[in-house]
Amino acid sequence: MSALTLQNITKRFGSTDVIRGVDLDVAEGEFVVFVGPSGCGKSTLLRIIAGLEDQTSGHVTIGGKNVDVTPPAKRGIAMVFQSYALYPHLTVKGNMGLALKQEGVEKGEIERRIAAAARMLHLEALLDRRPSELSGGQRQRVAIGRAIVRQPKLFLFDEPLSNLDAALRVNTRIEIANLHRLLGATMIYVTHDQVEAMTLADKIVVLSAGRIEQVGRPIDLYNKPANLFVAGFIGSPKMNFLTGAAAEKLGAATIGIRPEHIRVVPAGGEWSGKVSHLEKLGSDTFLYVAMEGADMVTVRIVGQADFEVGSTVGLEADSQHIHRFDRDGRAL
Repeated sequence: MSALTLQNITKRFGSTDVIRGVDLDVAEGEFVVFVGPSGCGKSTLLRIIAGLEDQTSGHVTIGGKNVDVTPPAKRGIAMVFQSYALYPHLTVKGNMGLALKQEGVEKGEIERRIAAAARMLHLEALLDRRPSELSGGQRQRVAIGRAIVRQPKLFLFDEPLSNLDAALRVNTRIEIANLHRLLGATMIYVTHDQVEAMTLADKIVVLSAGRIEQVGRPIDLYNKPANLFVAGFIGSPKMNFLTGAAAEKLGAATIGIRPEHIRVVPAGGEWSGKVSHLEKLGSDTFLYVAMEGADMVTVRIVGQADFEVGSTVGLEADSQHIHRFDRDGRAL
């Protein structure tokens, strides 16, 4: 049985279509990430699943039960928001157990669930603190713990790491991944950060303008994007795109090549251009080359390298990793 099924979901605000006929099936225990640029509809879709927004048309099924008219509290879901939404006057323990107390769960059971969640999230030493005494990462773990204790059918995460700094984002991302493995729970996670999507998801749903562009495993979307949008969105640095003679030679309107599949040659390469910028990261060097038929070509060089800005370099692409797209942007 599927954990979640969406059937032809649409959402319209006035005359504006925000969600345009979304169909999706999520299996039990899957970690599914909705990803896309701001305004693509991913958070609206999550709120429809949660019951915080009503769809204009279509059906939502959770655990085999139609929940179109079921209020949020009765859907068997728990949601973790971008803002921690913790009660400042309550302790960590009080925040984690409040929803259970309101539901009339027996006190001993509340204590047991809080203790179990605290162990998972390394919060045992913080249970008597208030939110003002916690770091941002600790507050987010409390918000996740508050969801865990409810033992939901479905966990919903709405950009939960957006308020954290870079180091905490990485650490909390690892904690969420470990938590998914430990609980074996079904999780739907919304982010605009494709790195989060690639590192967390069993399955990625790429959204654009309220439509699903492609669904699949992270590595499949990376290696076989269905169109120009997915090709340009998945991957960091993004895929390079070339038009004109370079593309026509391969029978395409546009060709794409990832930075790691281009190498620099001394002279006489297939392409050439001038070095515009150099990023030395230690483990990698990123070379930005201006050439005809492309906005800017990015080349990833493993290790450390040095080039003069303004110098001309030759470039050659690995022919086995060139992606071809037609005039409508579809993969050939």
